[in-house]
Amino acid sequence: MTNEDNKNMTIIGASRGLGKWIAQHLKEDFNITITSRNQAEGQEVANELKVSYNNDNIDAIKDANIIIFSVPIEHMATTIKEVAPHAPKGSLLMDVASIKKEPAEALEKYAPKDVEILPCHPMFGPRVPTLKRQIVVLTPIENRSNSWTLVKEYLEKKECEIVITSPDEHDKYMSIVQGLTHFSFISLASTIKKLNINVKKSRSFSSPVYSLMLDMISRVVYQNPYLYYSIQKNNKETAYARDALIKESMRLSKLIEEGDEEDFVKAIAESAEHIDEIEEALVRSDKAISMLNQKANILTKLIGEEVGLEDAFSKKAYIGIVRKVSSQTVTIENENNEEIELKISSIDIMDKDELFQWKKKNLKLESFDLTAKFPSSANEDYLLKMFKRIEPVIDANIIFKDKEIEKDLRTYKFHYSLFNKQEKDYVEKYIQGIGGILIK
Repeated sequence: MTNEDNKNMTIIGASRGLGKWIAQHLKEDFNITITSRNQAEGQEVANELKVSYNNDNIDAIKDANIIIFSVPIEHMATTIKEVAPHAPKGSLLMDVASIKKEPAEALEKYAPKDVEILPCHPMFGPRVPTLKRQIVVLTPIENRSNSWTLVKEYLEKKECEIVITSPDEHDKYMSIVQGLTHFSFISLASTIKKLNINVKKSRSFSSPVYSLMLDMISRVVYQNPYLYYSIQKNNKETAYARDALIKESMRLSKLIEEGDEEDFVKAIAESAEHIDEIEEALVRSDKAISMLNQKANILTKLIGEEVGLEDAFSKKAYIGIVRKVSSQTVTIENENNEEIELKISSIDIMDKDELFQWKKKNLKLESFDLTAKFPSSANEDYLLKMFKRIEPVIDANIIFKDKEIEKDLRTYKFHYSLFNKQEKDYVEKYIQGIGGILIK
């Protein structure tokens, strides 16, 4: 897929979202050109990613070997109709929409017979860091996707997990995997709002399952609502799924109202049998629940110590001393003596190296010189390594070494930096503790 004759890729609609992600992560393997309806935005993204930009979709594909359509679902068919007829002979046309039947039909209808088409659906969003272990659904079309196995091989080398299916089957399963899932969580969020529930207060009563449910609801409703509407509206199969959900909810509610315990219990038992993999599901959910508890336990052990916490959504870092930990929150005190309360479920704990690198990049360093005498037999490289290993020291170097030896002692002058100037005394005492004689 990436030989020298097959390296030009044009992504139609790559100024944001998945199109931008593809350009960013595939630019090492392909000569990327992106397009965008917003010229200023598209050029800015192209400059950021160091790829080419073209404001004309037709001109942008004239030398392309691979053309990827990454536009909103509601514009996909019309964009394919506009661009696909101009695809160069022998090129491959792909789309990355989350529905497949309509784009596949548009590609078959408007792409010239001498080009290949391969509708696909990356089952991830633009927040993932790599293709590794991500699921990509490919829907090769008979007699129009002869080289689709090259795409499969390329993605497998990137350690993707590949699913091969038809556009019809894809949309049927996506009506459940995406459509029904999103609709259920959005309905739950809307219901909680209608009931005028104080969500923050409800967490103080919450069970682990409720906490996980709220987190999943938040994950859905805080993302692109227009995309969710498009998935509901444009995948015709989701209408059947929503209708079935509403009817079944009403049936189960009626069983409760009528006191029909037997049929209600039977419905749960039959559902459990149908879903299958119960043991695996329990193990996975237990792990998710234990992760919340585990973070709380780790933070409890760190009370009184400095930590680095990163918001999993915004990636904003919080550095401070752990003061208080509950089952839901952690309170830290920052350098300005301000107390900050954070939700444990939405933060990641930095390890020591991550915290060190963050502080080195973001904090102003305090620099000092230290002059000391050491035995003349001391190895200079070892002395410097030893100095750098002093815990508060960020960096150090030797800026002077006396060539003269006095009483079997040689004078060294170190220049070093710290995060906190108050740790200067610790460094000096450390040097004295290993036999160094300070010279003031």
